Amino acid sequence: MRPTLVLAFICAAQTCCTRGTQAEPLRLGTTTTVDQSGALALLDSLHSPVAVRVVVGSSGAILRSAAAGDLDVVITHAPALEQRLLVDPGHAALRCPFVASAFAIVGPAADAAQVRQATSAADAFHRIATRRALFISRADSSGTHLKELSLWKAAGVGTPGTQDHWYVEAGGDQAATLRIADERSAYALADLPTFTRLAGVDLKVLFTADSALGNPYTLYVIRSASEDSGREATRFSRWALEEWRARLLAKRLPGGVTAFQSSPGGCVVPSVVARAER
Repeated sequence: MRPTLVLAFICAAQTCCTRGTQAEPLRLGTTTTVDQSGALALLDSLHSPVAVRVVVGSSGAILRSAAAGDLDVVITHAPALEQRLLVDPGHAALRCPFVASAFAIVGPAADAAQVRQATSAADAFHRIATRRALFISRADSSGTHLKELSLWKAAGVGTPGTQDHWYVEAGGDQAATLRIADERSAYALADLPTFTRLAGVDLKVLFTADSALGNPYTLYVIRSASEDSGREATRFSRWALEEWRARLLAKRLPGGVTAFQSSPGGCVVPSVVARAER
């Protein structure tokens, strides 16, 4: 399976949806975890100041679309890739910390690799590799996949591949990957808000206690040749940082723990863009 981009049109306010041909909808690109965590459902229930067409895909696919000029605003969670594909080439007009969630290492209740006893996320991954316990990877250039790769590196075991019989590349979204892990009693890395919404699985949350499992989402306004598009993107982004973010920060996971946390810092013009405009 390979991820495909999913399109959705959100008419969150009557005024947005009655403008006819006066303006094209804002193109918002975001990730499958934003969708599957319930964050997009919240957006759909709110009154956005502009009409929005949402494109959902892996962080890698979304960032490449933005770099090609096919999106106006993106929300992704792959910091290094964002820097390389958006900021360094000067495609990002504005960068805004949005919210953060947490990753969790999940697996079967039996926990043969003793991940529950790990002292860090890297130690947990080292235990899985040493035991050669079955691990299901998204393997799709998503923010989750990139975080997983960084944890293998921190664990000092290199990057597993298809030559390792215990490492399975699913090539699918978060929910599909977790269902495969559940069917095969395997370990996986999961976005916690997404995992808690997944019904009918026996996987357990085994390890979360490491700041390395932080999952920051950043909102970018993409540089546009159209003054109208740029103005609408900025307008939507200001609204999202106030209204949508406030609703996300109020969401709770089972047990009352907050699903999302506030990310520190305010919006900035990335330095590469600032230099280009002087």
